[in-house]
Amino acid sequence: MKKYFSLAMTVMFATIAVSLAATPDKDAIMAKEKEAWQAFKDKKADDFKKVVGSDFRGVYAEGIMDMKAEMDAMQKWDMKSFTLSDYSAFSNEPDVIVTTYKVALVGTFDGKDAGGTFNCGTVWKMEKGAWMAIFHTNVKAEAAAK
Repeated sequence: MKKYFSLAMTVMFATIAVSLAATPDKDAIMAKEKEAWQAFKDKKADDFKKVVGSDFRGVYAEGIMDMKAEMDAMQKWDMKSFTLSDYSAFSNEPDVIVTTYKVALVGTFDGKDAGGTFNCGTVWKMEKGAWMAIFHTNVKAEAAAK
């Protein structure tokens, strides 16, 4: 019985150690987030697909997008700059992490001004040893009521 208990405890601690090692710190996942935004801004679809899962879904005011729709939208953007702030990341699972943040964006979409400050959220999942964004949403922040 002692052997089984010792084995069970060893497996439990090993599982916890692996889980902690797999979850990135806030700065590491924020770097992945910036990488995705930069690839989108630069219209580098191949670089974008290195950090965004092929089964990606995005939810925006314009609608729900899969990867193909996201790639089509990328071509309509002329993003001049973006800045992330108020970045937060949390996880209750070893292979999933949720981020929330604001992005200040300067640019146009299909020739019309689309800049402003947006409240954003992304779900990241460990897939084949790499963190991939599988879900993203953003909504334009409204000015505070007076």
